[in-house]
Amino acid sequence: MTYSNDIKPTLRRRQVVSKILKNRKDSFAITSLGNPTFDVAAAGDCPQNFYLWGAMGGAAMFGLGLALSQPTRRTFVFVGDGEMMMGLGSLATVACQNPQNLTIVVIDNEHYAETGMQPAHAGKGVNISAIAKAAGIQASLIVRTDEELDASLDTLYQHNGPVLVVIKVTTDPEPTALPPRDGPYLRSRFRTAVLGDDAHR
Repeated sequence: MTYSNDIKPTLRRRQVVSKILKNRKDSFAITSLGNPTFDVAAAGDCPQNFYLWGAMGGAAMFGLGLALSQPTRRTFVFVGDGEMMMGLGSLATVACQNPQNLTIVVIDNEHYAETGMQPAHAGKGVNISAIAKAAGIQASLIVRTDEELDASLDTLYQHNGPVLVVIKVTTDPEPTALPPRDGPYLRSRFRTAVLGDDAHR
């Protein structure tokens, strides 16, 4: 078997997330714990972001509920490969519900960054994109280069149906970019971002 870590990634996570969110307009961004939260915050903290500081394994399901309730707006879920492995069952539920506006972005450094950079499943031959496709998410792809990332942006934003993209990134550290950590504040501003004036009724 050829493991994915035989091909060394060159993309850096912070630049990848910034490029994806550059023209986000009113789309939502849900993040799992750790680096995905820092990366999205570094790209620009705003009311449309909701950071899941904990609840590992639950980000995709949170995003699914949001996408179904707000069908006219794109929902992005940013997760690490470890988070996605913990929540693999959610991919089957996403496929069955078939939201037209949900994009799951797996930032895959093939390691468990939060617990000491131990090698993870994705670096030992486990193909998260293939698992998603087998579950029924047909728009499932792996990105390894800037050119592939650029080519994927239309799919990430415009595809009618759930999308999952695994983006292979380096393990190079990035500066911590902490967003607000006040739970009630984040809840209230996100509620307003979702519901507008109705949030205060």
